[in-house]
Amino acid sequence: MQKPVRKKEQGDTPPIGKVTGENGDDVTPPPPELLEPDPDLTPEEAEQARKDYLLTRFWISARGFWSRKGDRLAWAFSIGLVVLIVAAVGFQYGINVWNRAIFDAIEKRDATTVFHLSAMFFPLAIGSIVLGVAQVFARMSIQRRWRAWLTNGVLTRWLENGRYYQLNLVGGDHDNPEYRIAEDLRVATDSPVDFLAGVTSALLSAATFIVVLWTIGGALTVTFGGSAITIPGFLVIAAILYAAIASGSILMIGRQFVQVSEDKNQAEADFRYTLTRVRENGESIALLGGEEEERGGIDRNFTDVLRQWARLAGQHMRTTLVSQGSGLVAPVVPLLLCAPKFLDGSMTLGQVMQAASAFTIVQGAFGWLVDNYPRLADWNACARRIASLMMSLDGLERAEQGDGFGRIQRGETSNDAMLELNDLSVTLDDGTAVVGETEVVISPGERLLVAGESGTGKSTLVRAIAGLWPWGGGSVNFHPDRRLFMLPQRPYVPSGSLRRAVAYPGAAENWSEEEIGDALHKVGLDHLKEKIEEEGPWDQTLSGGEKQRLAFARLLLHNPDIVVLDEATSALDEKSQDKMMKMVIDELPKATIVSVAHRVELEAFHSRKIVLERRRGGARLVSDIDLIPRKGRRKLLGRFLRQRKEAA
Repeated sequence: MQKPVRKKEQGDTPPIGKVTGENGDDVTPPPPELLEPDPDLTPEEAEQARKDYLLTRFWISARGFWSRKGDRLAWAFSIGLVVLIVAAVGFQYGINVWNRAIFDAIEKRDATTVFHLSAMFFPLAIGSIVLGVAQVFARMSIQRRWRAWLTNGVLTRWLENGRYYQLNLVGGDHDNPEYRIAEDLRVATDSPVDFLAGVTSALLSAATFIVVLWTIGGALTVTFGGSAITIPGFLVIAAILYAAIASGSILMIGRQFVQVSEDKNQAEADFRYTLTRVRENGESIALLGGEEEERGGIDRNFTDVLRQWARLAGQHMRTTLVSQGSGLVAPVVPLLLCAPKFLDGSMTLGQVMQAASAFTIVQGAFGWLVDNYPRLADWNACARRIASLMMSLDGLERAEQGDGFGRIQRGETSNDAMLELNDLSVTLDDGTAVVGETEVVISPGERLLVAGESGTGKSTLVRAIAGLWPWGGGSVNFHPDRRLFMLPQRPYVPSGSLRRAVAYPGAAENWSEEEIGDALHKVGLDHLKEKIEEEGPWDQTLSGGEKQRLAFARLLLHNPDIVVLDEATSALDEKSQDKMMKMVIDELPKATIVSVAHRVELEAFHSRKIVLERRRGGARLVSDIDLIPRKGRRKLLGRFLRQRKEAA
């Protein structure tokens, strides 16, 4: 569901500078009417403008494959493919000439010439086959390398600065990004290569064999109403008229192909996403007995898929009707047109057969675009979908590199403080306030508990500290060269071995089996020590409590300077929670800890507690308590304390 966009206030200056695209070059921002819809445009015109820019946006990045920063073999393969296409057309012309010669020899009953021509056919055929295979290799090599290059660029931008997470929090047409990267990007890089290779071959073939038709056919004189009419190049004119009629018919009945393909791809993506959600949340669904409700949602999505495929089938049936009929009639037309000249002796049998072959080739060349229109429509839809994802990434990157408008700044502390929140405010991407301006200074080794009612923005504040939530104001400053490690409420367990799951996000080989086993022992997972090298669906087999214990084992292995805990013990009972927190304090005595939790019992393991309270204009920091008394004074609640002092 798209999120509402905050209305532009007077004086706002959105950062619309250039960003770096997938090819490393600057990407010009979309036209102003796409950023701020023009009220004079109809919805249809605005949507068409958006679609037109999407194709432009795709090519801005895709063409970088052939740039200085692109693939080093891109031009070599591309030029090689063109050379192979030219050579293949040459062999095709050679076979066409051979076709004329063999039929002339047969007509004259010249056995010697037939024998020699038969021997010549095999080198022509073998050469044509070899060139065809070489074309496939060159074409698919370009497709494979282009897809790899562009996928790497999109993945890099998607994974950078937590954008894969932030896309879930902003509005825009970028749902199911995994499908777009895996499937839409594949089609978007496959089809253009096939299309350009096909068009090049078709144009060369058409140009070559139009000359053949003009040379062989010459002029045709017909008598009409007592007058003789001479038609020069009648075979060429007939081929062009025939192709125009056939192509125009298919274009007319297939004009909805693009929209139907887009709808089909979107329905397929939604269906796959629904199935993925069921798999990812299988335990919760099973425990709640939600199979019937999930089946209803799956059936609705699948019904939409079938409906879109039915529409697509209708488009294919109508275009097939014309293309198949055209393919059957095309070989007969030149024979009928050449029959008068053959019967009056002005054309030989070989010339008739050569003309028929050339006519069919020209017809196929002219009709190539129409025959491949469905693929072109599918490419159009896929290119727009991947471009929509690129535009959303552009928006996030543009905001990151802007002048600070609506973004939380990150820097370094100017003193010995481990962490500083300077006038920090947290908002949604539409400008809605979540947490108001806050000033907090956290010293090295301090253990801070962030408390408050549900919905006051505690987890959002922690995400802002961790750098996952970028919208707001003020700054978050860390002590230089300090490493942060975050434990979320629902730990991520990657696929593969248990060793990989414990070591994540570090490499599994960074720690020995003994070190990993010791970490599992300290968090109470001794029963898993014998399965460290075992691969399995650990995300599905481990309970919620075991996953949280595993996350603490990761914490011990990585030994960070700053630990952020977001309800990290919510799945543990009180006794287990106490053991876990005591273990962390004992094993990481110098670590600075920032925790979000509801349980009062956790106060015993923290030296300080701040409380957020929901207020108009965002939650506010209303209290800052030393759970463990300490000497000295410190700057805690900048804005809150200033306001209270002024009120006094």
